[in-house]
Amino acid sequence: MLGNVTKQPHQPGEPGSGEGVAHGGEDLAALLERLLAQVPDRTQKDLAEQAGISYPTLNAWMNRTRGTSRIDPEKLRAMVEVFRRWGVKTTPREFFATVGRPVPGPSGDEREAQLLKLYRQLPESRQRALVKNAEAMLQLSRVI
Repeated sequence: MLGNVTKQPHQPGEPGSGEGVAHGGEDLAALLERLLAQVPDRTQKDLAEQAGISYPTLNAWMNRTRGTSRIDPEKLRAMVEVFRRWGVKTTPREFFATVGRPVPGPSGDEREAQLLKLYRQLPESRQRALVKNAEAMLQLSRVI
C-alpha cells in the first residue's frame, strides 16, 4: 500500500509526520531498537518470524521508510508477546503509544473482526457448531 510509505525518513515526533510518538518521544522504531538491544541473541528476523510479520515490513518500520499509523493491532500485540517470551518487560500500552493509538483492550470492533476472521477460516460444519455454541452461551448468560 503506497499510502503507508513516507517519502523521507522523519525524526520521532516531527510535526506533520503523521506518526504517533510515545511519551518521551519514542516512536516504534526507537522502541523496537531499545527492546531488541535487551536480547542481543535475537534479531529483527527472529521478531518478524515469531510475531507473524514479514521481515521486509518490520525492517521498513525500523528504518522509518514505512508508516506505522495503520498497523494491525494484532501485529502490535504479537510483538509484545514475543518480547515477553524473550524475557523483556514491555506492555501493549508502550507499543500502541508509539503509533499514536489509544491504550488497547480489544475494542468491540476488533473483537468482532477477530471472531469473524476465525469463523471464515472454519469449514462449514465447524461454523454451524460455533453458531450453536454461541447461541447456547447466550441462553446461559440470560439465565445467570
